[in-house]
Amino acid sequence: MTDSIKPPSLADALIPIIALILMMGGAVYLFGDNSSYGPNQIALLLGTGIAAIIGMKNGHTWKKIEAGIVDGISMALGACLILLAVGSLIGAWMLSGTVPMLIYYGLGLLNPSFFYAAACLICAVVAMSIGSSWTTAATVGVALMGVASGMEMSAAVTAGAVVSGSYFGDKISPLSETTNLAPAVAGTDLFDHIRYMLWTTVPSFVLALILFMVLGFSESGSATAVRIEQMQVLLQESFSLGWYLLAPLVVLLILAVKKMPAFPAVSIGALLGVLWAVLFQQDVVLAMAGDEDSPAIGMLKVVWTSLYDGVAFSTPDENLNSLLSRGGMSSMLNTIWLIICAMSFGAVLERVGLLKRTVSAILRGATSAGDMISRTILTCIGTNLVTADQYMAIVMPGRMYKEEFRKRGLDQLNLSRSLEDGGTLTSPLIPWNTCGAYMQGVLMVHPFEYIFYAFFNVINPVLAVVYAYLGIKILRLDPPFKESVEEENP
Repeated sequence: MTDSIKPPSLADALIPIIALILMMGGAVYLFGDNSSYGPNQIALLLGTGIAAIIGMKNGHTWKKIEAGIVDGISMALGACLILLAVGSLIGAWMLSGTVPMLIYYGLGLLNPSFFYAAACLICAVVAMSIGSSWTTAATVGVALMGVASGMEMSAAVTAGAVVSGSYFGDKISPLSETTNLAPAVAGTDLFDHIRYMLWTTVPSFVLALILFMVLGFSESGSATAVRIEQMQVLLQESFSLGWYLLAPLVVLLILAVKKMPAFPAVSIGALLGVLWAVLFQQDVVLAMAGDEDSPAIGMLKVVWTSLYDGVAFSTPDENLNSLLSRGGMSSMLNTIWLIICAMSFGAVLERVGLLKRTVSAILRGATSAGDMISRTILTCIGTNLVTADQYMAIVMPGRMYKEEFRKRGLDQLNLSRSLEDGGTLTSPLIPWNTCGAYMQGVLMVHPFEYIFYAFFNVINPVLAVVYAYLGIKILRLDPPFKESVEEENP
């Protein structure tokens, strides 16, 4: 059976990728910001079909291709479950007053001139402590987006700051999945990997903070003290506020630090938010329930609805309404749809050998350390684009290039760092990637809007390539790796 399968040509490998790029471009041109709400999914499924046809032309059976699609989708099911739990968490925490309390404190503490830099730094500290960019964005990030709205700051820049800080903290945290995955694939020590990453990560983060400071000082549309006070008064009138409302956040952060898996940890946080809503926001819940049912039944319906369909508030301020009226599992269904379609496309490319063929073409002609590292980073970015998953963007290039780095006398730490520089950091910049789709679903800002302000995520891969070609902090094997034992040895 395997003898009848022909290896794909470079043209075979490029046809579905080029077709997808053209269709994605057409979707954005025709539908604009709504391209992620159906048009991109159709483009991905059509690209999946084109890749499958090429695979069958080369001898692969539909049964094997379909099994590859199922395997690819199954890889993303964990992320989909987390997305559903996060939707419930947002709805419950809006109803309980947890997020409004964070917004209230943020409006009182954060100065508009330093807001973007502070938002980035806050997310970095939280993500480094818990090892999760997703949890940070869904909790602290959502609150910071609310603070930005209250201060009339840019949503796109704020989202860029949240993404930058979240991924900096995630990248250097020993609790992070990707930070553990990259050295495991490359065959390096975790803490050696983290220390080696600091050479590209810290300068990139410092540059990002400087740029956020500049944007903050040049902010001309910042809210006046009167506007901030108005927002705080509205929050006080709409909720029963108090420090105890932050307890669900504290519990979630503790569970994350204790390394409880994300899905049960976020689910517990959501259920705790519902309990807090019943205990501390009874007036808010009863007002939403209306008079059709008894108070107990009405409250049950409202908190139940917050978990699956979010909440809708009605205050005198429309901006506050649009900020607080969100959440629920249903709000994540479009994101899950996008992830499933993207994973199907990437799975077919891998199953029929088109992705491997593309990678081999990229590696051809690489001679220097700069060539190897830059092409590894480009391969990670390309894998993020076509497979739509950051774990695939770490594992696949890591497996393919591991021996090549050794053959060329390069320490595996060069590989593990490059996998994170190219794979981890670029994933939230791609709308159809699981990370990009997640960030859009949580922050309500399209990746194509915040990509220009996610300074850390953009600067770090560029700086890594510059380091490689200048020979800065490039580790070599000592002694150099030899493929064969010398013939002189008896």
